Amino acid sequence: MNILIVDDDPADLEKQSELIRTLCPDAEFTVCGGGIEALAKAREKRVDVAFLDTDMPELDGLDLGQYLKELNPMVNIVFLSEVKKHAFAALKLHASGYVMKPLTKKKADYELTELRYSEALKKQKRVFAQTFGNFELFIDGKPAVFKYNRTKEIVALLVNNRGAQTTNGEIIAALWEDGGDPEKKMSYLRNLRQDLQNTLKDLKLESIIVKQRGSMAISVEDIDCDLYDWMEKKSASRFDYIGEYMNQYSWAEFVHAELDEIYYDMQG
Repeated sequence: MNILIVDDDPADLEKQSELIRTLCPDAEFTVCGGGIEALAKAREKRVDVAFLDTDMPELDGLDLGQYLKELNPMVNIVFLSEVKKHAFAALKLHASGYVMKPLTKKKADYELTELRYSEALKKQKRVFAQTFGNFELFIDGKPAVFKYNRTKEIVALLVNNRGAQTTNGEIIAALWEDGGDPEKKMSYLRNLRQDLQNTLKDLKLESIIVKQRGSMAISVEDIDCDLYDWMEKKSASRFDYIGEYMNQYSWAEFVHAELDEIYYDMQG
């Protein structure tokens, strides 16, 4: 569970962080002193629970909460405020809670116990990547539809790389094995990346792609995948590897060979 805590008051931020950490020692924490910083962090890693100060400069807690819900519709948002006037707006956002400052251990424990979206519900991931046989990306049980076919191939490559950042150059080398005009390829890649971004934004799934300058990666914890499950659990996996892997992509042959080797070792 990743918990985000945001408050522009350093003293309040430190107190809230220490208090919540004692209640959730096994959680991962992201602590920010402002809304813009917090939004940038949330785009890199999915937020499960957010404690947000309602009154902050530049980007207040209510607007930040709306952005967080666009990134993850099942985020649990607890607003912290010195005034009651924002309660109705918080209600319209379907917040998990609205707490009057100061935050106490009793208040925090209650909000964490009564989260709007339970852990069991959040474990049902919306995205499933099928790699055995032909690659397919399923969202809410249906194949994802992109404007360009090669957009799906980019997703396949990121899944194949298992969370490792993949540079623009590596993507171009995989998608276009021939020579050709590098500038045209980079221009086409920009169109593909925009198509991917637009499609995922419309589906409120931007968090499954972790973007850095000039590279991208799949957020492995935000998707279900037959490859990841089988690699982790082997014979105990609910998926069976039968010698076929991303059949439509020639660049997948190296991982294909790795899977074959693991499979043959299991048989011996």
